Amino acid sequence: MPAPGRDDEARRVMPEHRPVAAAALSTAAPSLPLAEVAALVSRLYGIDGSVKSLASERDQNCCIETADGTRYVVKISNPSEPVAVVDFQIAALDHIARVSPGQPVPRVVRTLAGRTRDTLALPGGLQTTVRMLSYLDGIQIRETVRSARQRHAMGTGLAELNLALRGFTHPAAAHNLLWNVSAAHRLAAKLDGILDAPRRALAEAFMTRFTDHVLPRLASVRAQVIHNDYHLYNVLVEPDDHARISGIIDFGDMLHAPLVGEVATAAAFHMTGSADPFEGPAQFVGAYHATLPLTGIEQEIVADLMATRHLITALISEWRAARYPENRAYIMRHNPAAWEALSQMADLSRATARDRLLTEVQNNVQKGKAHEKHH
Repeated sequence: MPAPGRDDEARRVMPEHRPVAAAALSTAAPSLPLAEVAALVSRLYGIDGSVKSLASERDQNCCIETADGTRYVVKISNPSEPVAVVDFQIAALDHIARVSPGQPVPRVVRTLAGRTRDTLALPGGLQTTVRMLSYLDGIQIRETVRSARQRHAMGTGLAELNLALRGFTHPAAAHNLLWNVSAAHRLAAKLDGILDAPRRALAEAFMTRFTDHVLPRLASVRAQVIHNDYHLYNVLVEPDDHARISGIIDFGDMLHAPLVGEVATAAAFHMTGSADPFEGPAQFVGAYHATLPLTGIEQEIVADLMATRHLITALISEWRAARYPENRAYIMRHNPAAWEALSQMADLSRATARDRLLTEVQNNVQKGKAHEKHH
């Protein structure tokens, strides 16, 4: 899990579910004193150690380090988080550990009583859940220099994670989530919150592109439980090899959704840092496609969904920054890149964007085959 100071902003609940959404946006994160967290961990898990806070918007997350250097992450959920969603995340991690034990994901730590979570009474009478995960070492990819090798490792890694999650089901997997790229149309009301007229027109154009060309196709593509947040903050690499993945963290945005949305969401974060905005995504998608091939329809809309991811990033961050100005810097951290990517893609037709991406994907697949042949 993240090192001290890393973030895992919880992003929750579709707008039409207003009672739950209101609770999710207005309920303060737990804030137990660190001494109480230490006592809680000792009582529930029999583990004693120093406690450090980890940055998080909705939950209270802490790193526990024992005398021998072993570290854990204790997560005290926001009381508005449905217990079923917590159980969904726990079950997914347990499933991955069982079917694909080599996956670099956190392991669920049981309590002394053998439970995967426990209930905690908060001040004021609210109750919430507490759970513990193993701590994953490594550095966030955002702190490293991008490279083709690294993007290839990320694409392959996500495909392998998706294969591990294939067939996994849970009653809470269909929960609603703001950050569901395949449901971007439900954010249309947020367009009015974009005060800058040119940017609002840009966002409206991409919303229309999504509703007209992507939404009708989504019923005919594969869907499964996906990580849904596989980006430069949530993938860790070895300090001495930035193309070797050591951890995949933050499963808080998981849901059952179209698989192509997973690929597009992850690929969208590779659009910056190169003169050609399709170079990085193509390297990523090419590696993914070589391990878990995209279908024809998925190839047709993956570039559209990359733009859609940037669209919802812009809409949600602008909306939340206006609501929570004290946390504006944190909320807006991806906003400039989102607008930059939308501006770059606005100059291209859908067909041109699709062909540019897929041509580069095919080139990267061929390069990968040639590399394998020589090794």
